[in-house]
Formats: sequence, C-alpha cells, structure tokens
Amino acid sequence: MTSLSITRHVLAANIVQFLQNVISQQGFDAKVHFELEGCFRNTEKHVPVNFNLLNNWLVKHNIEGTIIPEYWHNQWEFVSDFAGQSPLKEAQNLAFVLEKLPEAFRQFNFGEVSIKPVVWSGDQGKMVTGSTQIFCQDRRAVHIPNAIQMNVSVLNNGKNLMVERGFGERLQEAFLQTSLSCCLLYLPEEEAFERFALKTQYGLFDELCSPYDISGGHQGSIALYKDKGKHNQAMGLEPLIYGADEKVLVSKQDWHATARIEHRLGAASSLYDPYINVIFALLNIIESLDAFIKHREAPLDAKACIESTALPSSLYDHEDETNANYGANTQGAISLFENDRWFAEKIDQLVGLHRNEDSLSSTLPANAGQLLKKQILANYQKQPIFINRIHL
Repeated sequence: MTSLSITRHVLAANIVQFLQNVISQQGFDAKVHFELEGCFRNTEKHVPVNFNLLNNWLVKHNIEGTIIPEYWHNQWEFVSDFAGQSPLKEAQNLAFVLEKLPEAFRQFNFGEVSIKPVVWSGDQGKMVTGSTQIFCQDRRAVHIPNAIQMNVSVLNNGKNLMVERGFGERLQEAFLQTSLSCCLLYLPEEEAFERFALKTQYGLFDELCSPYDISGGHQGSIALYKDKGKHNQAMGLEPLIYGADEKVLVSKQDWHATARIEHRLGAASSLYDPYINVIFALLNIIESLDAFIKHREAPLDAKACIESTALPSSLYDHEDETNANYGANTQGAISLFENDRWFAEKIDQLVGLHRNEDSLSSTLPANAGQLLKKQILANYQKQPIFINRIHL
C-alpha cells in the first residue's frame, strides 16, 4: 500500500467520523448498510463452500453481516446486518470483506473469489420467455453482473425519519441530483460500465434485473422503499401465525420501520472504497436534513423523483460520431467527478462551519474535501478520447 493510499484511508475515515458527529449533534442517527455480490470458482480440487463456516469466520472478526448463496451458481452475497453499527463501522466491515474474503476462501479450500463488476461466462442458462424463475434447455453462457448496493436511512429518537413529512423523498432527490457527477465513486473501473450493457448487448433482459440508469420511484436504481419494494412486494411484513407446513398464514405490515433508500448502482470491485461511498451518503443526508429542518411544512413533490438520467458509458471521455452533435465531447466518469464541485466543497464547508464545535474537525485540514478529491483522482490517468464511429 502506497503512502498516498494510507493517507487517503486515514483522511476518509476521519471525514466519516466527523460527518457522523455533525448528524448526531443535530439529534439524528444515520444508518448505512451494504450488500456486496461476488462469485467463486470451485473445482474438483476444492471442497464445497460451507456458508456456516464463513459466517462463523465473520463473527470471529466482529463483522456484522452474513454471507449467503446468490441467484446464480457459484455466486455469493454479503448482506449487512441491521445491528446498530455506525456508518464508520459499516465501512470498516465492507473493507474487511473486500480484502479478506478471498483469503478466507483459499484458507478453507473453497476456491478462488472474484469481486468484479462482471464475471464473464459465469453460468449457463436462459429463462423461458415471460418467466423469471423457469429455465429452458438453452445452455448459453450467462455473464453475471455483480453489484454493491447501499441502503440508507435516518433515525430521529429511534423512529425512522424516512416516513416523516417527505424526508424520504428529499433524500432520494438529493441522491438523484448528485449520483451522476459522483458516479466515479461507485463505478470505479471500466468494466463497471460494461456491466450496464449486458442486457442490450447479450440479450439478457429476462435473466438480469440490475439497473442501468439513474432513476427514482420505488423500482428505480435509487429506490425509495416504503410500503412497496422494487418488485412491488409488500415491505415490512411480520409473520403472526404459521401453518403446520411452516408457511405464513397471517402477517401484519409495518413498513415504517423498514423504509429506506436503496442505491443500487454500485459495481462490485476491488477498487470500490467503502469509506468514500459512506461519505457520499452522509453528505446527501446532511443536505437533506438541512432542507427538512428549514422547510418542515413543505414536503418535496414525489413526482419529481421518477425521471431517469443516463449514466456515462465509460470512465473516459469520448466523441460520438453517431450523435447529431458530433464533435461535442461526451464526458466520462473521471471528467464528471473532476468538474464536480459539490463533493469536495460540501466537506470543506462543513469542516469550516463546525471547526469550533467538533474536536475531530480541528484535526482535519481546512481543505480536507479538496485533498480527498485530489487523492481519488490520482488513481486515474488521463486517457485518449475514444471515438464511436458509424459502421455502414
């Protein structure tokens, strides 16, 4: 690890702690939870994966989360537990899994782990047309997309603020406004953008449900879950009576406790920085809280949260000859973040505003946001502009 990366890690962790303090001083409690997908390669030389053993390993290392098998063969998911951990501890948990899970698989002889946006030819199969559960006899290769999802909510004296006077809609709108210019933070490598093209380029609309643009509502890529989830399922169902076959006969719904934002655009990658993405979440929370406190009786119109926005197609800028405005540069994720002012300036504004109120802010440089942004961009070098040509 280079001195630059060590400095970035320490700086980012300190900023997370500082932003937590800012929110708690206002009387609120921010909650951030991650879900990470990945794959593994298990051959005849390896033993079958024992998920109980992996979860005992997580407990041993004080990680609040569970590893479970996912939809595709040889795919797994790390799911954060809602155990009251702080955003900083959540970032530490995910950083541990990203770094140490491949070592654990090798230690237990389970095989090799892949934490990548796409695992090419990771499985075989095709859904029957119109079905999301039944496979046909077509055994074509399926390229598996792997995501990092971030669930965000805010508590007010133990009660979920997401259901109070339009705060959930305010927070969703904040993410919708900032997720384009900051997409480099959750899409940190070129293959992350290839993941978005799997449906169209490989005809996998039935097999894949991952989003590919910035959209709101309760089914979008930045979804607000209240009474309904992304599949229109009822949220917050609590079983009351079970039948003899252990099936739920009677249940009640309390979605107020589970209401949250799910940011579904992140790509699984060893380059994904949990601390940076927690900072991104906390900054959006702080902006939304400020607006909520100032305009308590003016809830945001939920209709404003449904329109979609296209994401860039690459880390790098490109010129598109297929576009009527040929010659106009189409910005990639690096340039979008480089030209963004909100992320760094918001951090610096808060550090200056709370300089005399929070002991941690006095240890942060006045330009902490600009410094962190510079360190993020230092991982990327300028590349030649790509040109998409018309093929006649």
